[in-house]
Amino acid sequence: MDADTLRELLASVASGHTAVADAHRRLTRLPFVDLGFARVDHHRTLRTGCPEVVLCAGKRIEHLVPILAELATTGGNVLGTRASAEQAQAVCAAVPAARYEPLSRLLLIEQQPVTVIGQGTVLVACAGTSDLAVAEEAALTAAFFGSRVERLFDVGVAGLHRTLAAYDQLRQAAVVIAVAGMEGALPSVLCGLSGRPVIAVPTSTGYGASFGGVAALLAMLSSCASGVTVVNIDNGFGAGYAAALINRGLPQET
Repeated sequence: MDADTLRELLASVASGHTAVADAHRRLTRLPFVDLGFARVDHHRTLRTGCPEVVLCAGKRIEHLVPILAELATTGGNVLGTRASAEQAQAVCAAVPAARYEPLSRLLLIEQQPVTVIGQGTVLVACAGTSDLAVAEEAALTAAFFGSRVERLFDVGVAGLHRTLAAYDQLRQAAVVIAVAGMEGALPSVLCGLSGRPVIAVPTSTGYGASFGGVAALLAMLSSCASGVTVVNIDNGFGAGYAAALINRGLPQET
């Protein structure tokens, strides 16, 4: 249930085309359905303008499948993050509209066309091929929430000429997502070149002293470039979601 659907339903009741009892039946599914082990939020899009997101990691298949199937009953779009291949197989068997993207580990249920509502382009850049999974999670998430997305891969600072070659692309983006491990220097460089808000994503890529991404995280938090903000280690989803919201601009009062 989103704002447009709710308006259409209320207008239909007002015009006499929909009975009050039928409208009541539909609205009783708001704001959530209690499955016993989960309270499934059907009200999320109406409140935030973004479809529901389900973290798949750590959930048993017998819990995950009913959650996603229930969310899909309204005919809207649903996103599942950090899904295993086994989880994805079970969900895709139960929900025909679901598809799995193995690199990003995203489950996408797209029952409605995704409307591009972002004002510009979200550019997802990653330092190296080892960071691709996190970068792709960010890219697909931003696209799922209505942004045009471009990708710029393998532009780490160890080969700065590759980064400089993308100068025009950086300047044309509305928001930049910079994904990097090791010393985590990429976001500072991209912010200085682009003049755009940069969402930095530290990854767990690196050798022993990188401490599973902590070194990159601390480096990004200490960036001297103004306009860099940082999400948690390997959190491509969080970066993609935030970039899509920034790209939308201020919401209109409804």
